[in-house]
Amino acid sequence: MRPIRLLIVDDHPVVREGLAAMFRRSPDVEVAGEAGDGQEAVSCYRTLRPDVVLMDLRIPLQDGLSATREILRHDPGAKVVVLTTFAEEGLARRVLQAGAKGVWLKDASQDDLMGAVRAAAQGSVSVHPLLAASLAESGADSGERAVSGRELEILQLVASGRSNKEIAAGLYLTENTVKTHLANLFAKLGVHDRAEAVTEGHRRGFLGDRPNG
Repeated sequence: MRPIRLLIVDDHPVVREGLAAMFRRSPDVEVAGEAGDGQEAVSCYRTLRPDVVLMDLRIPLQDGLSATREILRHDPGAKVVVLTTFAEEGLARRVLQAGAKGVWLKDASQDDLMGAVRAAAQGSVSVHPLLAASLAESGADSGERAVSGRELEILQLVASGRSNKEIAAGLYLTENTVKTHLANLFAKLGVHDRAEAVTEGHRRGFLGDRPNG
């Protein structure tokens, strides 16, 4: 299997080089290119067509969110994971609604960032736990019952096509526990099955934009 071709976008050369060095140590990732600002990121994407873009949020000339939107306008199948320093309120929702496949704080572990890139390459969405918690809680603003971070994590795995058995194994839970979380999630979302839960998750911005087709 060929490695995941990754474009790294960050305006700080030391950070960019550190990320590149980290990913180069992984045999399943190839650093296809680097960019230092949003305009360069868009240009590099068009030239290199990487599998995944790791996009810093605060970059010069064109911020990461705007660059992400432009990349996706030209290529709706693009997979972008956004990196940010601060857990700003409403940030995760804005990033996912823009079409990104993930949003992570820069203090995430190397394993988490590796996992986020691999998940994006497979079309799955991943969110830093702190950002996931704020994303879930934002659904309670109108009196709705808040979706927990664990429930949101399970919803993301359901959306990526995982079975209850696979989710249980991946999260080190029993299948019965997964079923309980799903039952609670369905009740909070007002849905009756997994397909409806995924549709509602997209509508609320928990999973990004609904896929085309």
